[in-house]
Amino acid sequence: MSLKQAFFAFIFFTLNLGLEVSAQDSIQPAATKSKKAASYKISRAADDLKESLDANDEVQIAKNYENLADGFIEKGDNAKAEEYLKKALGTYTKLKRNRDQTRVNRSLAKVQESQNKITSAIQNYEAAGAVAPDKNYEQLNFNDANRLRNANNPAAQMGYSKYNIQILEKADKKEEVADAYVQQAQMNLQQKNKEVAIQSYEKAISYVKDKPEEVAKLRTEIAKVYASDNQFDKALGISEKLLAEAKTKNDFDTQIKQLQTLATIYFKKNEPEKAIQCLQQAYQLALQQGKTDEVKNSLLQLLQYYKTHGKDKESIALYDDFFQNFDKLIRNDSSLIDEKTFQVTEEKIRQLEKEKILKDELIAKKNTFNYVLLGSLLLLLLLVGLIVKALYSIKIKNKEIALQSLRREMNPHFIFNSLNSVNQFISQNKELEANKYLTSYSHLMRNMMENSNKDFISLSNEIEQLKKYLDLEHLRFQDKFDYQIVVDDALDTETTLVPNMLIQPHLENAIWHGLRYRDTKGLLLLKFELNRGKVSVLVDDNGIGLTESAALKTRNQKVHQSRGVTNTKERISLLNELYKTNIDFSITEKNSGTTGTLVTLTFPLLDKL
Repeated sequence: MSLKQAFFAFIFFTLNLGLEVSAQDSIQPAATKSKKAASYKISRAADDLKESLDANDEVQIAKNYENLADGFIEKGDNAKAEEYLKKALGTYTKLKRNRDQTRVNRSLAKVQESQNKITSAIQNYEAAGAVAPDKNYEQLNFNDANRLRNANNPAAQMGYSKYNIQILEKADKKEEVADAYVQQAQMNLQQKNKEVAIQSYEKAISYVKDKPEEVAKLRTEIAKVYASDNQFDKALGISEKLLAEAKTKNDFDTQIKQLQTLATIYFKKNEPEKAIQCLQQAYQLALQQGKTDEVKNSLLQLLQYYKTHGKDKESIALYDDFFQNFDKLIRNDSSLIDEKTFQVTEEKIRQLEKEKILKDELIAKKNTFNYVLLGSLLLLLLLVGLIVKALYSIKIKNKEIALQSLRREMNPHFIFNSLNSVNQFISQNKELEANKYLTSYSHLMRNMMENSNKDFISLSNEIEQLKKYLDLEHLRFQDKFDYQIVVDDALDTETTLVPNMLIQPHLENAIWHGLRYRDTKGLLLLKFELNRGKVSVLVDDNGIGLTESAALKTRNQKVHQSRGVTNTKERISLLNELYKTNIDFSITEKNSGTTGTLVTLTFPLLDKL
């Protein structure tokens, strides 16, 4: 393709994309920030984003998406800004960071509104209001949603805008107050109220006066309003002042924009020569600074004018100049380099995003596996626990059964001897004694049966039961011994619990193997004491003692006593295991000047199990 063909192809392509501008009717707005600063911000945010994607830091990823979007907003690329704001919003939503969601939803609504995506903007304003951290911010976003929803009602829109200004001024949000005044100015223009629109722009300027580029943009809008109202001198005065300030600061972007603005005003003023002169200056300055977009804008306006007025010679000259400087323009245009660099960076970001998705999927699968494994282990542990608990319950139950079995063992000698005593009373025609003995015996057996399923009973119940037993034995051997039961006043017999029928076998041994062999009447002392928080039970007799008793015993009596002691030890062991008590038991023979046996039982003071 020849250079000439390429030139016309370029012009045709841009015209068909709708990029042509009407020289008489269009004013190009100034950038709010320099493109160089915006490009640097985008580049920095892209590098930070790559690092956060590598680190898989969700919060930082969202923040860097937001920073990228801010860079594109400053650059004027709202479509790209929308893309990255949506990504940031998705992450913040997933992380349930409401404050961040509110901020990004509002930013997203603004860029969508600037692209005339009204439905989406309304939805995001409402979403921002729904998760707003306070009532004022909630109302602010709902007001904006209602403002857009009332597009055909300028008065209602104005009301919502004024309400927002009050909220924003109170919160000292200067930039947003300025935006609200700009919205008011645009609504004023819709109502053909140009004077009020200018006042709104002036108020907006008062809130951004420390930001020269914002001020220049708003002043350009004021110039546009003056030009549309045929107040050309005021419009020219503003643009010329902005141009002079830009020259002082070597702000080439603003110089080019203001030259294009002046050209538009001169065309409207019907001074085409001055307009062409301004466009040519703008074209040359853009060419020198490598501003491809601005070269294109100025070139199209010039070509449109030359074509309309049949100035082919000037068109050809412009064409020759353009292609002579084309290569230099491309080399000098840092924005093209930045764009290409960012395309490469963006491709890396896309790749990192894909890798992150795969990584997240792997992590999710791993977590699922871990959860399944953990669940299985927990289930297994639960099953083992249930088995252990069941075995423990069985073990405890077996011990309880064994304890009950030991407790229910009746002393065969006691039963046998009791029946012999009854028989003896009957043979001696002592019917009264026999009847009295059987009555007491039946009462004792009844008490024993009633308490047979209890491991512990109250001390009063135990004493009553032992007294009935001793009364029976005393009735049989009244010439052999007397007995005493002594209870410490510090013991509450109604609330204190003692092991059931653990004492009776030792009373029986004292009577049958010690006291009944005495030549004279002996004494059996049963004593209950409270000693250092423990209950001590003493069974003290002055019988013949362990040594002499052993010499007199028959084989059956030896077996009986051995079994009685073993029964006591087994019951104490089971009680200690089941109830975590510390019951102690000892038997000693008295040797200090008197005969007899001392049995000591010690157990904790219990009032409940």
